[in-house]
Amino acid sequence: MPADLIVVPARFGSTRLPGKPLLPIAGRTLLERVVAVARAAAADAGHCDVVVATDDARIADHAHAIGACVAMTSADLDSGTMRAHAAALLRSKKPARIINLQGDAPFIPSAIVANLLRTLRTGGADVATPVFQLDWDRLDRLRQHKLSAPFSGTTCTRDATGRALWFSKTIIPAIRNEAKLRETAPCPVWQHLGLYGYTLPALEWFAAAAPGTYERIEGLEQLRFIENGWTIATVSVDVPAHVLSGIDTPQDLAMAEQAIARLGDPFPV
Repeated sequence: MPADLIVVPARFGSTRLPGKPLLPIAGRTLLERVVAVARAAAADAGHCDVVVATDDARIADHAHAIGACVAMTSADLDSGTMRAHAAALLRSKKPARIINLQGDAPFIPSAIVANLLRTLRTGGADVATPVFQLDWDRLDRLRQHKLSAPFSGTTCTRDATGRALWFSKTIIPAIRNEAKLRETAPCPVWQHLGLYGYTLPALEWFAAAAPGTYERIEGLEQLRFIENGWTIATVSVDVPAHVLSGIDTPQDLAMAEQAIARLGDPFPV
């Protein structure tokens, strides 16, 4: 049985932050931090390999320097999902399950990554992804944030078993009688962490399928699965202490360093 695979897609080109996988955060490069998360998750889950997928020799050289395996993929690939698919196909034995651990997410706890693999191994889902339930204060902050950045932050509705019903850049569900609910019930809004695990058939289908109608409208590729009847399991997780949606700007780098200074460095020693 071939090992499962955690892929860290890492591209040099970024309009807002060129070369970001190689940029340091508190003395460790972004790529080094994400690879450390991937390695810890692979050790936790067992029977799992880690590979950095890139189209850039500078990133490949750095990955090799920190002891990571590298899959060289085409520069024409337009997403981390497509790069994860390409890396899986380059394996001598195709993995049964693939985790796409984005290369700009250095603070995802490794236990979350490992639990996505366990969910795919033991359940009947085609895709697995983590979500966390907001409290009312976090909902207020998300609403305020969306006044200036309406497409930052994705919310999710799910059924009683945890199967995803929908994802949206709008805050869902709409909340009727909210003032009363705030006094009597927990907040019903779940926020998505941008991390995915796939079975190989689901990932192969995705790579060959055209974008869906709502995927194009919302800009959320996971809707391609839902629009076509695939099952996405949502895994409930605690809010990560260092939660950041991604490292996309110099301001994000500064915020990451501030979080480390305030909360401690999660990099495994």
